[in-house]
Amino acid sequence: MDFWPEFLASSWGKEFVAGGCGGVAGIMAGYPLDSIRVRQQSSPTGSAFTILRNVAAKEGPLALYRGMAAPLASVTFQNAMVFQIYAILSRSFDSSICSANEPPSYKGAALGGIGAGALQSLMLSPIELIKIRLQLQTRIQQKHIEKGPLSVARSIIRTEGWRGMYRGLTITALRDAPSHGFYFWTYEFMREKLHPGCRKSGQESFNTMLFAGGLAGVASWVCCYPLDVVKTRIQAQTPNSTVKYNGIMDCIKKSVTNDGYGVLFRGLGTAVCRAFVVNGAIFTAYETALRVFFNNNGNMNTLQTDTPI
Repeated sequence: MDFWPEFLASSWGKEFVAGGCGGVAGIMAGYPLDSIRVRQQSSPTGSAFTILRNVAAKEGPLALYRGMAAPLASVTFQNAMVFQIYAILSRSFDSSICSANEPPSYKGAALGGIGAGALQSLMLSPIELIKIRLQLQTRIQQKHIEKGPLSVARSIIRTEGWRGMYRGLTITALRDAPSHGFYFWTYEFMREKLHPGCRKSGQESFNTMLFAGGLAGVASWVCCYPLDVVKTRIQAQTPNSTVKYNGIMDCIKKSVTNDGYGVLFRGLGTAVCRAFVVNGAIFTAYETALRVFFNNNGNMNTLQTDTPI
């Protein structure tokens, strides 16, 4: 019965729960835009507004939240582990850090982000696979609609085996490792530029968190977006799919041949808008939760809410 008080009393416990809060905030804020992005990437035509209008008219607004249970159920652990792994690796790669309270260098932030992204792909790949299948099932499974993530997982294992659950793992790792390096580096760089000295004082405002987090998300998506398109197409294919991809290069070749080079950037505008909203919410929720936990122990100052950028 004393587990939670002791868990939250530790620095590791505070960071873990704060990371989970950030993940939940990000999913809730950006999932509809994510659904539109996935449909754009997997369809030959259709702007974001056209897809939004068609989904709302034919399937109802709630269809934009289809498949959210899979990432939402796991996002607390996933996001918490990413932030925890980043905190450990960013300091491990930086020999200049003398104390636990000292922030990592920009080099340490980038290398820590790359490591965290590579490791999290092991957990994220099956979740993304299930999410994408749910988001697209009205278009690729007209005769049989799966009702939830567990149903989709059972269907994948039954038809494709356990190996099918990790379809797209390689491309997920190739996407997430560099994107997380850009992600954490951009956040640390921008928060310091917007609020000089805040990396050591920890006193950046809500506006700084939102803007720096949003720009970090945009940077991470722009640097790897073609890989994300390929990942979506590989994970969207089923044994009944018309087009078959035999690996990453085959998917790129067939996609470019059929739809032109522009296909590798299809949905980028939607992804960038979503990234700014989602990651602004993630970092704001994460930093705010951390300060609430530490304030309760009297270890940190009150969060500034009225300081301009």
